[in-house]
Amino acid sequence: MKSVLERELASYVRQRADRLTAILSDLVRIPSENTAPTGAEQACQNYVAATLRAADWQPHSYSPLDAPGITEHPAYWPGRDYTERPNIAARRTGRGGGKSLILSGHIDTVPAGAASWAHSPFSAHIEGNRLYGRGAFDMKAGIAANLFVAEALTDLDLRLAGDLTIESVVDEEFGGVNGTLAGRLMGYRADAAVISEPSLQRICPAQRGGRTVQITFAAPNAGVLSAAAGANVAEQLRLFLNALPDFERQRKEQAPRHSMYRHLAHPVPVTVARIFTAAWGTSEPPNVPPLCRVELFWQTMPGEECSSIDHHFHNWFDAFLRAHAASFAIRPQLEHPIRWLPGSSLPSDAPLIGAFAASAQSVLGDTPQVCGIEGPCDMYIFHDFEIPTLLWGAKGANAHMADEYVELDSLIESTQVLLNFVCDWCGVAQ
Repeated sequence: MKSVLERELASYVRQRADRLTAILSDLVRIPSENTAPTGAEQACQNYVAATLRAADWQPHSYSPLDAPGITEHPAYWPGRDYTERPNIAARRTGRGGGKSLILSGHIDTVPAGAASWAHSPFSAHIEGNRLYGRGAFDMKAGIAANLFVAEALTDLDLRLAGDLTIESVVDEEFGGVNGTLAGRLMGYRADAAVISEPSLQRICPAQRGGRTVQITFAAPNAGVLSAAAGANVAEQLRLFLNALPDFERQRKEQAPRHSMYRHLAHPVPVTVARIFTAAWGTSEPPNVPPLCRVELFWQTMPGEECSSIDHHFHNWFDAFLRAHAASFAIRPQLEHPIRWLPGSSLPSDAPLIGAFAASAQSVLGDTPQVCGIEGPCDMYIFHDFEIPTLLWGAKGANAHMADEYVELDSLIESTQVLLNFVCDWCGVAQ
């Protein structure tokens, strides 16, 4: 049987569902694209701060570079520009006797991109149960949920026993993570944290890691009419793509098994993210390209180290080049454009998981699946600071693609779960 408080929270969310949709729509309509090393999160962060302030919270705006010791921290990634890219955090001190909590999320999105959208990526177009737009799923729906929780606590005059911090950080996409690191170094820490990433209504206490490498193939080029023999970059690319399944097979065999990824048939996939040779169209002369760039991304398991990951790839790549030495007169160049993103996980018996599952079950009727999320994110920073953390968010699709959307009924349910958990974890003071 639901408690009086649970019924009150459910009634509030049901009656104010349009407000939740309105917050998300506002956020989607304000672009906050990350174009690393720069970004344009300021206007959206202004909205976040104003919403918190209107709900009688006291938002603190600061540059990630204001965090003490950040540039010396081993997790800091240099070269990012934080001009007009502030973090926002607001902490409400509890009345005592409860556990503290952080609700965190990143406000930046990937760019809208060149792909065609059915509707403007910043229109927040609603069609049926779906709200479309860049960041609607990843992860402005999560930011909207956190802001809605802040408003609910004020509107219902619920005074928590434990401290609650709500933060919106910049520069998570493209392996940024400095925004999240800055929050911890600024002193925003707690007994636990929930990052409102789009987890598809699954409780995700683990994240996969990821490694990115850009490979530049080059070959002597005498022009399209040349009769000169020898491999060109198209031949080099063909050889590489044909050999790549062998690297993926080795990864699958060598990567450690992890209990949070038993739901995946292939827990450590290898993906070709981009291939580029030359500009397309009649504005460029037809020719044999002298260069070809390939971006390769592969996922890793919690517990794997960067040195081991790189050692394996370089050994495999060197063996590949030796096997095809006649085709590679010029050795391909390798670059790592973004940081190594380690996998990370809570123990399966962590109290946070059970506590969150209980709150979710009381709202949904069933206990959500507990598993690792399929991609990297910034949760590992919280784990590095020994803050038990999990991911929780709504259902949707097309993250980082055209026509990204979130399912509105799922957003409403997920937000109610989050609100219930905040009250359960922190405690409501009498």
